[in-house]
Amino acid sequence: MEYRKLGQTNLEISLIGLGTMTWGFQNSQEEGFEQMDYALERGINFFDTAEMYAIPPTRETFGTTESIIGNWFASRKNRDKVILASKITGPGLDWIREGNNRIDKKNILLAVESSLQRLQTDYIDLYQLHWPNRGSYHFGQTWGYAPEFDVHAEEENFLEVLHTMQTLIAEGKIRHIGLSNETAWGMTKWLQLSKQHNLPRMASIQNEYSLLCRYFENDLSEIALHEQCGLLAWSPLSRGTLSGKYLNGARPQGSRLTIETRPDHRAHLQAETATTKYVALAKQYQIDPSQMALAFVNSQPFVNSTLIGATNMRQLKTNIDSIDVKLSNEILDEIAKIRRDHPLPY
Repeated sequence: MEYRKLGQTNLEISLIGLGTMTWGFQNSQEEGFEQMDYALERGINFFDTAEMYAIPPTRETFGTTESIIGNWFASRKNRDKVILASKITGPGLDWIREGNNRIDKKNILLAVESSLQRLQTDYIDLYQLHWPNRGSYHFGQTWGYAPEFDVHAEEENFLEVLHTMQTLIAEGKIRHIGLSNETAWGMTKWLQLSKQHNLPRMASIQNEYSLLCRYFENDLSEIALHEQCGLLAWSPLSRGTLSGKYLNGARPQGSRLTIETRPDHRAHLQAETATTKYVALAKQYQIDPSQMALAFVNSQPFVNSTLIGATNMRQLKTNIDSIDVKLSNEILDEIAKIRRDHPLPY
């Protein structure tokens, strides 16, 4: 396993990180335990979760994934072996804290205490803001994202959050903080305010990034790399699409798209066409399509960790094995050609 420093912290996290959001809906606790055991054996020390998991999010499954991880810690007595990340949910789901779940001091304190109880731990290594109060261009919102907000009010909220995080760090309940689904404006503003006011600094940013979703590269990658606030790449297989398993309308039994209740914003002809070409390229060079897609993300210098997810052990092993795949210049040139033809598949 390869390890990279998490931002400016002293934490060395595995380049392959274990995503957990299927546990408690698609996967049972027993299956989650098996995945965690195997991942740890393979050198993965970075696990990522969130209070709103399992996915798809429902009132009934809220917090279930954290509870499964907490039960695993209690069973295995190995909390010290894992660098654990979790997240507070942003606004939008009316069944979380009675719908008053804006990211602010009150909700952070409530959310952290609840997560700690479910996780059966005294501390969270990386506590992230799942998405901004003002919204996000992720989750299919790309084409209509045009945020309007009061800049002064937003900055005041940022400072309230940073002061609250400072208190929690001083109490030992969290160690570091991070962003998720953030923009270039937001990322730079968080870093600016923390420096200006001597407050905790965002260690990382967790945004979607894959062969099919490369919005991060245009501006955010420069900030991540040169401000040492690295990317934790979520959905590096574009919800399994880049494995090729959904091509030509296929829906394998038990796969994510057979149970997802939300609209599939990735279901576009451009995405299907681009995926077909990426899969064909992988097969041309005798590489597993999933491993080629993950190896591409692993190779980016602004990436601190590639967050894989799996619903069975075969997928998990294949995804972890991508750490040993290095893409030649010829393959990277072919990837670049496909991207030029299909730059924004969804």
